[in-house]
Amino acid sequence: MALNVSPLTLGTSGLGRNTEPGSPEEEAAVAIAVDLLSSSHGFADTSNNYSGGRSEAILGLAIARIGPDAATRVISKVDADPESGAFDRERVLRSFDETTTRLGVDRLPLLHLHDPYTVTFEEAMGPGGAVAALIELRESGRVDGIGVAAAPVPLMARYVGTGVFDAVLIHNRFTVVDQSAAPVFADAQERGMTVFNAAPFGSGILVTGPREGAIYDYRPATPDLIAWVERLEKVCVAHGVSLPAVALHYSLRSPLVDSTVVGVASPGRRAQLDDLAATPIPEELWDELEALGPAPSPIDDSRYA
Repeated sequence: MALNVSPLTLGTSGLGRNTEPGSPEEEAAVAIAVDLLSSSHGFADTSNNYSGGRSEAILGLAIARIGPDAATRVISKVDADPESGAFDRERVLRSFDETTTRLGVDRLPLLHLHDPYTVTFEEAMGPGGAVAALIELRESGRVDGIGVAAAPVPLMARYVGTGVFDAVLIHNRFTVVDQSAAPVFADAQERGMTVFNAAPFGSGILVTGPREGAIYDYRPATPDLIAWVERLEKVCVAHGVSLPAVALHYSLRSPLVDSTVVGVASPGRRAQLDDLAATPIPEELWDELEALGPAPSPIDDSRYA
């Protein structure tokens, strides 16, 4: 299945967080969702567990306002049971039903297996496992395609290597700091899968800059990484462009990436993202980035090998 994606996919992991039904905060979140689903971007990306289910609920309210066309622009993910950690066939089908109920839709263009860390690869792929349920949903026509979305590269390589998925999403492993997902993305493309690259800003430092307390991949950046980003920022300044613009375009320009997923959960954020995407980056900057040498990435996925 070839998914007709746009260069940017709008992430909604923080949408609706800590909002109550009927509250002014909910209304503000719905306005953001309406803007996302009315934009030029192909898809909004959510998940069963984002903001405790509120992300999907907010998107569902936005779909109801915009109309049925918006229902075709949301992709989601099935998640393990939040209490027991169960992630088998029954849980996947229940997670999908929870998602479609919140969104107010009957079917989805794409459904990912999300963060399958509470089960082994063999359990997920085996009879009665999570992947069997995803295949059932695809074969029944309730989803057009199935994907796998997580982070550890060795684990993701195993899932992609099964050949059963239509898409893959990996976060924080294909940025100016860390390119460890590149072989998996290349394999996925050879298999005809759609490649989503999430978190091009490293979940922090490539937006905030090399300040004290900066983070990468949800953990404190090391002094060596902060120093490397300082050097990159000087290159950006010398060329009159911002660090976030360069970080975003690193993913946008890559032939390995079909769509870059960026979180958008606050007013004005989508417009800011569009401005970054429209920023021209001088070609010589990429040569200077290469000359900096590999960044000291703090990511270590070896326990998944």
